[in-house]
Amino acid sequence: QAQLVESGGGLVQAGGSLRLSCAASGRTFSNYAMAWFRQAPGKEREFVAAVRWSGATTIYADSLKGRFTISRDNAKSTVYLQMNRLKPEDTVVYYCAARPFTLNRSSYFREAEYDYWGQGTQVTVSS
Repeated sequence: QAQLVESGGGLVQAGGSLRLSCAASGRTFSNYAMAWFRQAPGKEREFVAAVRWSGATTIYADSLKGRFTISRDNAKSTVYLQMNRLKPEDTVVYYCAARPFTLNRSSYFREAEYDYWGQGTQVTVSS
């Protein structure tokens, strides 16, 4: 059974950095895209970024491009989210997700398109 496990969340001061990790196991994700979403209490999940396992294709939410970087290490079956210049409004739960790769760019932004989800990791940015 496929499993995604996030780690790396925690408390950081505004302006600081964190790197989240998502370890994938239980199936072959070679033709999948991996993504990060985030969710604040009482709000819908928001797309952050996506990357294709077997290629360099990346997609970012426009509002986060430039501060956040998604990458993957195929040898470790792990996807990362490097977050820089963190702001208090980045204080939310971050989720890792997986879906089959597609050229339909707009579909990456919809959480319903994803087959697998991790349990989430909390990031707290203090002002």
